[in-house]
Amino acid sequence: MDDFIAARSQMAMSLAFHIVFSCVGMVMPFMMAIAHYKYLTTKNEIYKGLTKAWSKGVAILFATGAVSGTMLSFELGLLFPKFMEHAGPIFGMPFSLEGTAFFIEAIALGFFLYGWDKFNKWFHWICGVIVGISGLASGILVVAANAWMNSPTGFDFVNGQYLNIDPVKAMFNDAWFSQALHMTIAAFCATGFAVAGLHAYLILKGKNVNFHREAFKISSVLAISAAMLAPISGDISAKDVANRQPIKLAAMEAHFKTEESAAFVLGGIVNEEKEEIKYAVKVPGVLSFLVHSDFKTPVKGLEEFPKDEWPPVAIVHYAFQIMITFGMLMMGIAIIYLIAHFFKKEWRTKRWFYKLFMVATPFGYIALEAGWTVTEVGRQPWIIYGIMRTVDSITPMPGIQYSFYIFTFVFITLSIILVFLMNRQIQMVAKLYDPEDPNYKPEKH
Repeated sequence: MDDFIAARSQMAMSLAFHIVFSCVGMVMPFMMAIAHYKYLTTKNEIYKGLTKAWSKGVAILFATGAVSGTMLSFELGLLFPKFMEHAGPIFGMPFSLEGTAFFIEAIALGFFLYGWDKFNKWFHWICGVIVGISGLASGILVVAANAWMNSPTGFDFVNGQYLNIDPVKAMFNDAWFSQALHMTIAAFCATGFAVAGLHAYLILKGKNVNFHREAFKISSVLAISAAMLAPISGDISAKDVANRQPIKLAAMEAHFKTEESAAFVLGGIVNEEKEEIKYAVKVPGVLSFLVHSDFKTPVKGLEEFPKDEWPPVAIVHYAFQIMITFGMLMMGIAIIYLIAHFFKKEWRTKRWFYKLFMVATPFGYIALEAGWTVTEVGRQPWIIYGIMRTVDSITPMPGIQYSFYIFTFVFITLSIILVFLMNRQIQMVAKLYDPEDPNYKPEKH
């Protein structure tokens, strides 16, 4: 493994790891706040237990995310120093504001964790809401920085110099809204399904059923709401990509030839050398409709662009297919949930109903990781689209592959420890707050 591939692989792995904690930080505090609100209005001890279980889970994952996020900041400077030298002054504003949001989140989380029976109950609840709002803001600000890499604005590039820098314009670039919207909905979808799936599994085990059923209700509502909205935000994002980065859209669809009534491609095996895709299901005219809102207008194929500017077509296409496949599966589960809620209430007592969510536990994060692969790999060979190539931004420092191997081992080990800690935490708090348990004793206030 050469240093270029090692540096990109380490950054990809670090981002893939960190994005899970980013999504948890954007979504779990809102679940926590909902459970807390229910406790304050109903005085049901199960909701208090659920709030505490989720808040401690948020604390564990927050600490891990803070470390991995800090590490990413150092990695950008270490692995891509040329990029940071030129780009730092331009898109530094969202990173600075993200740091502010992070500090607010940390303070509010501390107040919330240690404020039980010490603060006014509604001030305490507001602290939890602030954790969610600041976590959501952090995620959106980081996405704004990434969107700038896809749609660099806020400067004039003259003779290799970055002049007339406008950080505000850079932050609110043409891509930030569509990426932030899609990322936010994807985060709610992924985290909602993960949490709902976990509690569905524990319901099926038959222990602390009341506790886990209430947790399932809250998380599943957020999950299915986001799943139904995801295709809308996905369409907005795809239209934006078609306008700004048509080569990325062509790679997503393995669309090699410009043609009228361009087909939407499902599946298939990409042969980049022969510029073809085999064994795919093609739906005529649909890609033209999705891009141009009519079934006839041509969609640019990869042939329209210099081959040295093509992204890795197979990787981008397969990642896109994985994203839409799991997105549609979650949307299907959401439709089943809605049928069960409004028309077939007896379904909610069936084991198969909970098994659906249990199987879907990883679906959102698989789709999320695949979507980020499309976003990042689809931008290649550019680290700043149309301005700076990734190969020109890489560090000259040798031996990056050893760093990649070490970080891989650390991430795998940390993931195993986190799964163990989170499972133990949920089981412990659920038992403490479940009135069905013979050892249950209500907490004194």
